Amino acid sequence: MKRFAILFAAALIGGAPSAPSFARDAPQAVAAGYAIGPQYDTTHVYVAPEDFDRFVASFVATFGGRTSKQGVFQVTPTPSQTMSQLILTPAGTVSVFGFKTPIPYPFGHERTGYLVSDLDAAVAAAVKHGATRLVTTFPDPIGRDALVQWPGGVNMQLYWHTATPNYPALTTVPENRVYLTADAADAFVRTWVGYSKGKVVADDKAVPGASIGQPGKSYRRIRVESGYGRMAVIVSDGQLPWPYGRDLTGYEVADLAGTLAKATAAGAETLVPPQADGDRQTAIVRFPGGYIAEIHSGVAK
Repeated sequence: MKRFAILFAAALIGGAPSAPSFARDAPQAVAAGYAIGPQYDTTHVYVAPEDFDRFVASFVATFGGRTSKQGVFQVTPTPSQTMSQLILTPAGTVSVFGFKTPIPYPFGHERTGYLVSDLDAAVAAAVKHGATRLVTTFPDPIGRDALVQWPGGVNMQLYWHTATPNYPALTTVPENRVYLTADAADAFVRTWVGYSKGKVVADDKAVPGASIGQPGKSYRRIRVESGYGRMAVIVSDGQLPWPYGRDLTGYEVADLAGTLAKATAAGAETLVPPQADGDRQTAIVRFPGGYIAEIHSGVAK
């Protein structure tokens, strides 16, 4: 039985992988929470097979970059078949899945895949810091994978490659956007920071609610940075109008208006037009196939 993970794509993009292994960098990796770098952290995007090519073309036209070779593989530990492809853009990396069979539980609910230097140690550290294993470690032809859940129901995939991949550094680091209520937010941040060896870089307890579709209210926004990249934890009453909360990732660009024009020309729809949000201008876009993303640029000072 073939067991292919989407992350086989490293071997399909631009030359042979460098020699294994991550072990030689173990002390640094432990200090960084087993992270390798944000260019190896992918948002998992699930689309219908008939929308697959349209989504990939639209995303690349919007952000630039390149893709791995497309194929149909088994990426889960139980029988399934999915189209799969990796998109490498200067603003972030995306793993695309277009399942031709029913999706085995709980796949499809994980928001991201994070490359780690030592999967067993990373999973053990995640559990120690409060995560729950949703899918215990399983092998694939180029490494191993596991799914974990953090307080608040935040699902992630951790993965490891036998041979070290080599992706280009990002121009801008994307922002993992996590929407929670106060019941879970502090527990999630505590466990994630503990695991990732990250730090809280901002904790604004009174952000104007208009930026999440709640004019007249305020919410708390916690920004975290780690070896896994950036994260915004958006803490509200949960009474969010659509499409807020559906945006898994925020992408930073130099020219928001120009990027939205590219997205529109490539078949994407602007769901929330540009608006001021503190030190940035932000918009929300839906790409062909249904993937919803926040896009932002800094405000000139």
